[in-house]
Amino acid sequence: MSISAERLYSLLPAVYRLRDAEQGEPLRALLAAFAQEFAALEENVAQLYDDQFIETCADWVAPYIGDLIGYRPLHGVSPRIASPRAEVAHTIAFRRRKGTALMLEELAQDVTDWPAHAVEFFTQLATTQYMKHVRLQAPATAPLRDLPAMLRLGGAFNAVARTAEMRRPESGAGRYNIPNVGIFLWRLLALRLSAIPLTPDPDDASGRRFRLNPLGADCRLFRRAQTEDDISHLAEPVNVPEPLGVRLMALAVRAAQGSTTPAPDARLDDDYGPAESLALLRPGNPPVPVPVGSVRVCDLRDIVDGGGNVVGWNHEDAVPAGTIGFDPERGRVLLGAAEDGPLLATFHYGQARAIGGGEYERAPEGGKLPVQRTVGQGGALQPELDAIAGGGRLLIQDSLAYAQTPVLKVDPVLAPNAPGRGVVVAAASSARPLVAASGDVTLDIGARGRLVIEGIVFSGGALRLPAGADDEPRELVLRDCTLVPGLALHPDGNAVSPGAVSLVIGHPFASVTLERCITGPILAVPDAEVTLRDCIVDAGAPENTACAAGNTGGPGARLTLAESTVIGKVHASVIVLASDSLFFARLGAAPGETWTAPVIAERRQEGCVRFCFVPAGAITPQRYRCVPDAQHPGVMPHFTSLRYGDPGYGQLRHATDKAIREGASDGGEMGVLHALFQPQRETNLRIRLDEYLRFGLHAGIFYAT
Repeated sequence: MSISAERLYSLLPAVYRLRDAEQGEPLRALLAAFAQEFAALEENVAQLYDDQFIETCADWVAPYIGDLIGYRPLHGVSPRIASPRAEVAHTIAFRRRKGTALMLEELAQDVTDWPAHAVEFFTQLATTQYMKHVRLQAPATAPLRDLPAMLRLGGAFNAVARTAEMRRPESGAGRYNIPNVGIFLWRLLALRLSAIPLTPDPDDASGRRFRLNPLGADCRLFRRAQTEDDISHLAEPVNVPEPLGVRLMALAVRAAQGSTTPAPDARLDDDYGPAESLALLRPGNPPVPVPVGSVRVCDLRDIVDGGGNVVGWNHEDAVPAGTIGFDPERGRVLLGAAEDGPLLATFHYGQARAIGGGEYERAPEGGKLPVQRTVGQGGALQPELDAIAGGGRLLIQDSLAYAQTPVLKVDPVLAPNAPGRGVVVAAASSARPLVAASGDVTLDIGARGRLVIEGIVFSGGALRLPAGADDEPRELVLRDCTLVPGLALHPDGNAVSPGAVSLVIGHPFASVTLERCITGPILAVPDAEVTLRDCIVDAGAPENTACAAGNTGGPGARLTLAESTVIGKVHASVIVLASDSLFFARLGAAPGETWTAPVIAERRQEGCVRFCFVPAGAITPQRYRCVPDAQHPGVMPHFTSLRYGDPGYGQLRHATDKAIREGASDGGEMGVLHALFQPQRETNLRIRLDEYLRFGLHAGIFYAT
C-alpha cells in the first residue's frame, strides 16, 4: 500500500488533528512533505526491481545488463538497435543457436534493418551422394525443366548445384564451398502508389496500351514483402522486396487460374491482389479489383523495325478478348479486344530512400493556420489556392494527376511591423499528387511571405519565383517534393529535356530551403540564399549546369548543402557550407565550354567544404577532409543509376572507393543516402557475424539490390 499524505495524517490521534486544523494545518503540510519523499523512495525501490530484467529496465541499465553477458555495443543507426534492449534480450537465445542459418538470418535483419536471407553454400555444392542417404532435392546436374530454379540461378534463392570455389566470401567474390555462408541483403524500398489511373501510350491509336507510371514512362515493379510471422523457416522470395519478373509472375497467375503444372512456389496471393504488390482496379467507390481470371502476364517489350523505330508492343495480338495483359518488368498494361477502360492500378516501385514525392508517412505543417482547405479527385487547384493566399493550408487528398498550371500565391504584408503570412500547399499523409503543368508554375510570394510545398510531384514546367520591386524578405520551403529532372519523361524513361531548369529564383531577398527533394537544375540570383538538405539536384549529366545564376553559368545564390548529391556543374557566389555531399561534375568536352572549373565559389575567403567529394580542378573555399586528396587520388563515385525513375537512382555501387562510401563526418557515405548509414549497418553485421559464426565458418555479405 502506498504511503500517502492522507494515510499518514489519518494515523494521528484525533486530538492532534483537531488542534492542527485550528492552527491552519501545518502538521498536514509537514506530513505531505514526508509522503512525497516516501513516494520517491517507493518508486526507486520498484524501479530497482524492474532494472533486474532487460524487458523492464531503464534504458541506461540495458548496456550494464549486456555487459554481464559480454554484449558488444553497435552503431545505433538502425531503429531496431537504437536501444540495445531487444538485442540483449535475444543474446542468450542467439548463442544457444550459434552458427545456424535461421539465427544468422534473424541477426542480420535485426542489426541492419534490411530484409535478409542466409544461405549455407555447402548445401548447393555438387557432390557424390552416399547411396544409403540419397538427397533427391540436391541433384548434381541442373534441372533445366524447372523454370523457377533456372530463373533464380546464381541469386539469393539459387537451387542449382555448383562446383566448389576457392575464393573467400568476405571479399564478396567466393560463394560455393563447405565453410562459406552468405548473407543476402535487400537495400531498396518497395514504395506504394494507390489507385492511380493508367496513363495512355502517346503512340497508340487503338486505345489499348497503357503504362502504370503517372509520368508515362516504363517502371519496374517491386514485390511488397510479406513479414514473416515467425522465425521457424528461412526467408522466401515472398518475404523480400525484389523486382517482379514476367516469367515467375506468369507462373503464379497460371497456378491461380488452375494450371495443371504450376510452379511449386507460384502463389498468386503473394503478388497480385488489392493488398499485394500489384492490383488492377475498376473505378468505383470503393474501386473493384479485377479478378485473376481476367488478367494475363505478358512480355510487352517494344517491337522495333529495321530503322530502330518502335512500331508496337510484343504480344499485342495474343491477349485474349475480355482480358487484361500486364508486364511487371516494364509497368505496361494491354487491354484485350473487348475490354473497356478506364482502369486504376495500385503497385509498388523501387527506390533507395524515401525522398521526393511519395506515399510515405508525413506530418504536413500548417495545421494551426487560420484557413484550412482540402481538394481531391482531380479538382481545380486555383480557387483553393486563392482562398488561402492570405494565410492558410491546402491539403491534396489523393495521388491523382492534376493537369493544371496553378499560381501559388502568398499575399504581401504592407504594414511595417506586422508579422508575415504563411501558406502551406501539401499532400496529405500517404498521398502523392502529380501537378502536370503545361508551363512554368509561378510562385507569387509577397513581402514577408512564407510558402511551404510538401509531398508534391511537379512535371511539365519549372517553379519560378520572379523578381519584385521591394526589398522585403520572403521564404520558400520545398519538402519531400519532386521537380522532375528534365521536366518530363519519355516512354522509355529518358528525360524529355535533359538539363532543363526546374527551379528559378529571381528575387534577391528570397531564402529557399529544399529538404528531401529531387529536382533538376536550380538557377538563382546571387543575393538569394539556397539551402539543400538530403536532396538530389540532377542536371542530367555531369557536364550540364546544376546550380548557377543563369544558363550562361554566372555566379548564383549563396549555397548551403548537407548530405546531398549534385549532378552537374555549380557556380555559387558563396558556398557557405557543404558537408557530407557529392559534387559529381566535370567540364564539357565541346569547344564552346565557357566554364573554367566544374565547381566554382566566387568568394573563397568565406565558407567551408568538409567531408565532400569535390571534382579535380574545383575552385572552393577552405576544404577539410575532402576527396580526392593525396591519400586517395583519382577516386570517383560510381552510381547504380543516374536516370530518374530507375530503382537504384542516386545509389552508390559497392565498387565505389571506401574514401567516398565511408568518407562522411560520421563514417557514413557521402551524398543523399548518407542518412541510411549503410557502412555502419554493414560494420554492425560484421561485428555480430564474428561473434556468432561457428569456428571455421566464413561469412560474406552480398547485396541483392
